[in-house]
Amino acid sequence: MLGLLVGCALVFGFAPAWLMEPDMGPFLFEKLVIPVGLIVSIGAIFLALLVGYGLTEFLGIFCQPVMRPVWRTPGRSAVDAVASFVGSYSLGLLLTDRMYRAGRYTAREAAIIATGFSTVSATFMIIVAKALDLMDHWSLYFWLALFVTFAVSAVSVRIPPSSRIPDTTFLGVEHDKEQPVTGSRPRAAWAAAMVSAKYAPSLGKNILINVWDGLKMAMAILPSILSVGLIGLVLAGYTPIFDWLGYLFVPFAWVVGLDDPLLAGKASATGIAEMFLPATLAAGHESLELRMVIAIVCVSAIIFFSALFPCILATQIPLSIPQMVVIWFQRVVLTNLIATPLVRMIL
Repeated sequence: MLGLLVGCALVFGFAPAWLMEPDMGPFLFEKLVIPVGLIVSIGAIFLALLVGYGLTEFLGIFCQPVMRPVWRTPGRSAVDAVASFVGSYSLGLLLTDRMYRAGRYTAREAAIIATGFSTVSATFMIIVAKALDLMDHWSLYFWLALFVTFAVSAVSVRIPPSSRIPDTTFLGVEHDKEQPVTGSRPRAAWAAAMVSAKYAPSLGKNILINVWDGLKMAMAILPSILSVGLIGLVLAGYTPIFDWLGYLFVPFAWVVGLDDPLLAGKASATGIAEMFLPATLAAGHESLELRMVIAIVCVSAIIFFSALFPCILATQIPLSIPQMVVIWFQRVVLTNLIATPLVRMIL
C-alpha cells in the first residue's frame, strides 16, 4: 500500500518536496522501478530458453564438481550466477525463484544463490569504476570483484544464518535432485539435456507461463522498491544511522591497514541502502587502494534496501529481512578482509 501511494504521488506530481529530490523518489522510479519492471517482464521470455529445454541440465553436469563442494549448490546454479553477473540480479532472482518452486533447488540452496550470486551486472560495474576513477584499472577491478564476490560466498554459506536454513523443498514439492555422474560427463550432460527437452512444453506455452510469472513477480517487486527501498534511502539521507553503523566496520578496515578506516567503514555501511552510495563517498579520495576496495564492496556486498531486499521479498525464497541484514554484514566484513590484501599485493 505504501508503494502504491508513493508511486501515485510520483506519477501524478503531488509528492512532497523531499520525495521529489533527485536522489529519492525520481531515483527509485527512473533508475530502479522502470528498468527492473522491464527486465523482469521481458527477461521472462528468455528465461523459457534457459530453464525449459536442457541448458541448465547440460551445463549443470559439467559444473557439479565445482558448485557443490565450493558453494554447496547444484551444478545447474552456475546458470544463475552467469545470468546475474552478465545480465541482471532481478533476472537471476526470477530464475532462482522459478527453480525453487519447481523443486530443483531446496530452500537453503535458493537462499545461498539469491544472496551469493545475485549481484550487480557488469554494466553497473562500469558506472562504479567511472565514479571512482578506476577505468585505467578496469580489467583488474572486474576480475578482482568477480573473484572476491564468489570467495565471500564460499565462506558465508558455511556460517549461520545461511547454513541453518532448512534444506527442504517449496511446499513439499518433490525434490528434483541432481544425480552424481559416474561415467562420461559429456555423454551424461547430453542425455540429461535431451530428456529435459523431450518433456518440455511447447515454446509458445513455455513463454506464456514464464511471462505470466515474470509479470506477477514484477508487480510484487515494484511497490516493494517504492516502499522498502524508499525507507532505506530516507534513513541514509536524513538520519545518522549509517554513520553509526559505519563504526562497526572501522576495526576491520583498521586491521587490514586500509587508508582512512573511518571513511572506509562509513562507505561500506551505506551500501545496505543503495549499492552505489559507497562509491559516492569514496570518490575523489587520493588512495587508489581504498577506492578499489570500496568499488569491490559495491559488487560483493550484493544485498541492499533499494532493490535486492524488495526483489527477494517478492519471491518465495524463505529469507527474512533480519537474516538478509546479517548476511550483508558478513559479506561486507569478509570483502574488506579478502579484497584489501589482494589489492595491495597486485597494485
